[in-house]
Amino acid sequence: MASFNVTGVVHALDGIRSAWRDSQKRAREPGAREFPSRIAVAEAVEALKGVLFPMRLGPVDLRHNSENFYVGYTLDAALHTLLAQAQLELRYASRHDPCDEALLEARAFEAVDRFAQALPDIRRQLDNDVLAAYGGDPAATSVDEVLLCYPGVLALIHHRLAHPLYLLGLPLLARIIAELAHSQTGIDIHPGARIGDSFFIDHGTGVVIGETAVIGDRVRIYQAVTLGAKRFATDEDGHLEKGGLRHPIVEDDVVIYAGATILGRVTLGKGAVIGGNVWITSSVPPGASITQANLRHAPCPDPAEG
Repeated sequence: MASFNVTGVVHALDGIRSAWRDSQKRAREPGAREFPSRIAVAEAVEALKGVLFPMRLGPVDLRHNSENFYVGYTLDAALHTLLAQAQLELRYASRHDPCDEALLEARAFEAVDRFAQALPDIRRQLDNDVLAAYGGDPAATSVDEVLLCYPGVLALIHHRLAHPLYLLGLPLLARIIAELAHSQTGIDIHPGARIGDSFFIDHGTGVVIGETAVIGDRVRIYQAVTLGAKRFATDEDGHLEKGGLRHPIVEDDVVIYAGATILGRVTLGKGAVIGGNVWITSSVPPGASITQANLRHAPCPDPAEG
């Protein structure tokens, strides 16, 4: 039987990895894994979904009389998984300025512990999101259907878990959690985005919400909506400058219909309604109704970007 030239492929791949390390000025690190594991983070997130909604997203054979036992056991395991991944992220982030290992482990533990203490508030927020989805969709037959089936709710579960980790100095873990939802739903929410209560994404595919977007309470958006950046500042060498407030602010009670694109640090005022497939780069006053027709005849004023 013919055999594959596995050895040749192994050596070729090793050469490519070495060339990459050289181009990035990275040394080959001895020992174990340097980076958080996407697989481990995914397992922790699935466990946390069961912790938050044990009788809906937990194991199929779970009974009410063992709910608290399941939640306690599963939560402890998930937090220890996250702790190990947090230590990897912090260790890698400090590779150019190494800190004491005990201090690093203490920082990771504090971050994960604070994340754990936020879980009750996360559950309360998600209850409001589920109710907003049920109340906003005439096709929804129950809150359970919304929780089990709606991609917008799945994306929000991931975001509600990812955002506090982002704020706690674990942006890589947060981004992995966000991208797990992105790959499943087509909804791309950066973990840095600030999203208020009772948020509803209907249908969802193609929605993009940027890192510095701020969304108020009771906001509803539809598929293919983009809350993006208008332009990217560069340094004197032409490299993108990181950070900066570059995404929209969406105030309370705004509705944004399918295909709308809102770019830059503009504000959609409270109660505004943004019609389908419009392109907005200027602020919109509270209560305004923006459609393709009125944009053609009366464009918005120039934005005051900050």
